[in-house]
Amino acid sequence: MQGTEHLAQPTDWALFLERHSYFVAKSGLLDALLDSTAGGRPKFLTTQWELLVAASSVGAAEARAAMEEVYRFYCYPVYAFIRRRGHARYDAQDLTQDFFVHLLEKGILGQADPQRGRFRNFLLGSLEHFLAHAAERAGTGKRGGGCQWVYLDDDAAEDRYQLAAPDGMTAEKLFEARWAAALVEATLVRLRCEMESEGKGNLFEALKGFLMGRDDSSYQRVANALNLSLGALKTAIHRLRGRYRALLREEVARTVATPAEVDEELRYLRAALSG
Repeated sequence: MQGTEHLAQPTDWALFLERHSYFVAKSGLLDALLDSTAGGRPKFLTTQWELLVAASSVGAAEARAAMEEVYRFYCYPVYAFIRRRGHARYDAQDLTQDFFVHLLEKGILGQADPQRGRFRNFLLGSLEHFLAHAAERAGTGKRGGGCQWVYLDDDAAEDRYQLAAPDGMTAEKLFEARWAAALVEATLVRLRCEMESEGKGNLFEALKGFLMGRDDSSYQRVANALNLSLGALKTAIHRLRGRYRALLREEVARTVATPAEVDEELRYLRAALSG
């Protein structure tokens, strides 16, 4: 693909996600999750392992949808890993989609076993093997296998890579950091969607900055803008933070095999985001 390496300006939401991931690493938010029940026992929603099983079912109507969800969640960590391994921007975009198509078409998903380790380790190991043999597959067929997944926005992917890829960080460490950031992002998206479905989208937009530890001096200004008392605003922020913590535990729970592994993964997430 031809073109100039031009970086578009990141969107406000993309910048918020990057800053929020940084804040999570530096704040005591994950310590609070580890030191308390943080909303109780996490609900075990459809796990990433279960999505892989669905995606590996030949002929299943849900297979493509399941693979698309895995792709939507983890295309950015995969892209960042490929870029740090030395591939050019546009090649990395193609290889990111090729990788997920490869998982779907080559029966690799059927080999996924939660008892053999973390989901992130399975994905990273599969990616390293894929890249090691990428040259052999070049030119053997239409790239992308005819699939057109659009979750990896070309400019946004490169913008986020440039924002969150400090010099000296290995591809493996960068993958782990972007993996952890993907879980944080999924949490924020779920929280925003929940509040929008309840007709509280404007409230989320007004309060989301407080998830990053916004200075107390801004409380009164936001309360005035929302026509709330200071006490009502603080209650709303407390509830928002509580729901955020519960959703984050749920997202982490989706990547492990048992509830007992959630706290260990939270410790990993904290370390990965801290660099």
